[in-house]
Amino acid sequence: MDDIPSSINSNSTKFLDRFRLHIRAENKAYSTEKTYVHWVKRFILFHHKKHPSSMGKSEIETFLNYLAIDRKVSPNTQKIALNALAYLYNHFLKIEIGELSFHYSKPKRRIPVVFSAQEAQAVISKLSDKYKLMGSLMYGSGLRVSECCRLRIKDIDFDMKCLIVRDGKGSQDRSTVLPESLINDLRCQVKKVIAIHEQDLENGFGSVYLPFALARKYPGKAKQTAWQFVFPMNNLAKDPISGVIRRHHILTSTLQKAVAKAIKAANIHKHASSHTFRHSFATQLLINGYDIRTVQKLLGHADVSTSMIYTHVLNQGASAVKSPLDMG
Repeated sequence: MDDIPSSINSNSTKFLDRFRLHIRAENKAYSTEKTYVHWVKRFILFHHKKHPSSMGKSEIETFLNYLAIDRKVSPNTQKIALNALAYLYNHFLKIEIGELSFHYSKPKRRIPVVFSAQEAQAVISKLSDKYKLMGSLMYGSGLRVSECCRLRIKDIDFDMKCLIVRDGKGSQDRSTVLPESLINDLRCQVKKVIAIHEQDLENGFGSVYLPFALARKYPGKAKQTAWQFVFPMNNLAKDPISGVIRRHHILTSTLQKAVAKAIKAANIHKHASSHTFRHSFATQLLINGYDIRTVQKLLGHADVSTSMIYTHVLNQGASAVKSPLDMG
């Protein structure tokens, strides 16, 4: 259960436990918690396990310089580390760190790996059972792996032919397209989930995980059909926090492994992964004449510059330039 926070004793005196509890008290996404804790750990280890309260501006600058100069991380990675440390000091420790001076990482423009339409279909054809439907949704709707795994029945609008992605990257909701070609298969999947849910209820179970705020505000919703995951695990499992026996969604790692196996079976030798479906969704929209703002909205990018990377894919090779060798 990779998106359920682990249980923490509220009386714990451990520094990172207190830090995690503070993040949860502010209702930040669990992905944010994991990211912030990761970078705070690295910061502490880099400074030979000194306590953060005994460090400050100088140590933060040294660490950020190390990331840029020695580790040569991307600007985005350095920015995430900075955000984590700024949160640690300004919000948790209540220590004002002031304006920082450090070397910024040099931007590296990497062209995303994409599938052609034929390659995407080839990979999907090698997926089995519900993974085929999940792969089709990632390619046909531009879903991230985690967004596909966490999809709930209530977030499918068959009449409007759209999916609502809840709490996506940056804790934002967005709407994206539901391919008409998947509607019948998706309806069948929902029917299967409802049947499984009804059986779970008969057996005295039937609840699913809800984020803390929702679980407190609407305790009865966890057993409602609308909140059930569209792609549930085969078995029930114990919630690590509450101890409640629940049916969670398929793990992201399970879907990623299934796609990796399908890519190999399709004899595609690109450095591709499950996330390549999302890149391919965006690229195919641009190839078919949709504007960059539409792509930005469907992908849920806060800044259009993030979406612009896909225009570079279109400017490569035969799609934009004819080789002299082929000019006759």
